[in-house]
Amino acid sequence: MQQDYYEVLGIQKNADQATIKKAYRKLAMKYHPDQNPGNKEAEEKFKAAAEAYEVLGTPEKRSQYDQFGHNAFKQGGFNGGGFGDINDIFESFGDIFGDFFGGGGGRQRSRHDGPRQGANLRYMMRVDLIDAVEGAQKEIEFDSEKSCGTCNGEGSEPGHSPTACQTCGGRGQVVRAQGFFSVATTCPTCNGKGKVVTHPCKKCSGSGREKEQKKIKVKVPPGVDTGTRLRISGEGEGGYRGGPAGDLYVEIIVNEDDLFVRDHDDLVGKVEISYLQAILGAKLEVETFRGKETVEIPAGTQPSDRIVLKSKGVPSVRGYGRGDMVFVADVKIPTKLSKDEEKALRKISEDKGEQTNGPIAGFFSKFKDDLTKH
Repeated sequence: MQQDYYEVLGIQKNADQATIKKAYRKLAMKYHPDQNPGNKEAEEKFKAAAEAYEVLGTPEKRSQYDQFGHNAFKQGGFNGGGFGDINDIFESFGDIFGDFFGGGGGRQRSRHDGPRQGANLRYMMRVDLIDAVEGAQKEIEFDSEKSCGTCNGEGSEPGHSPTACQTCGGRGQVVRAQGFFSVATTCPTCNGKGKVVTHPCKKCSGSGREKEQKKIKVKVPPGVDTGTRLRISGEGEGGYRGGPAGDLYVEIIVNEDDLFVRDHDDLVGKVEISYLQAILGAKLEVETFRGKETVEIPAGTQPSDRIVLKSKGVPSVRGYGRGDMVFVADVKIPTKLSKDEEKALRKISEDKGEQTNGPIAGFFSKFKDDLTKH
């Protein structure tokens, strides 16, 4: 379960934007990768704080989150993944780090023109319960981006190359003296790249990136449930300047089903039986995902009794064991009887010495009450 964003930042729900920004700056400084080299736990906390700030620091997203929680960002299809690459955080919130790490995204680096991994993506995929139980292969489509095929990600028209930035001399940073200190900040002309595009590529307008629509097949393993996250390596956004592609994270949402409700690894359905079948017992055929199954109704079955088919439920997603298929008895009591039925039941009632004043419906009322007590 995802942690509440307000708890992540350690703030109250009525905090104003200044307080939210201050809380995030504090956590970003504490868990910054350059302050905690090789510390995976600090890296995860750094990412979590950035994800929380991305939502709470944007009034529109914050309003949606306050109304619907994390579900506000899980509505159908695709949305951007939660900062899989730390460089994405620096690029998104470089101004946050600038005050206490001297700008430039807050890392000890001067340019962004080297190979870099593409961003991770997240896709919300709805599947039917039968697919979650049996497994399936689904085809999905989503928008992504990659290096421009015309300029190979350089941003310049073929036959031209970026030139060294005159403002920073190709370093990607400018240094300004402040008292006894010199503060390096990202070059405002080249945005830290050290180079400028003088002849922008017509296809990508100099960005070096182009949109693409991807279509891939996703294998859904048996036993998945709502919230299961599948990682598909290399199917995220394309890398930068020869860098590897990011990953795609497919999150599963299981649709409601007409036949069964899932209860952990059990499948729970309903079987309708007559009062006579409840009293005398019966063998009935019921519909399941795998066709018809025969269930045995024991004599004396009460309303809401459970008839269990062992190991017919959901397989464990870890590959061992399987839950049960459970049918809850729904005993139907008739409101009208034929004359022969009424006569036979009156005879049974008399033999048992039971009072049946008035219409035979009184017998059924008592019968139903007796069953309900159990």
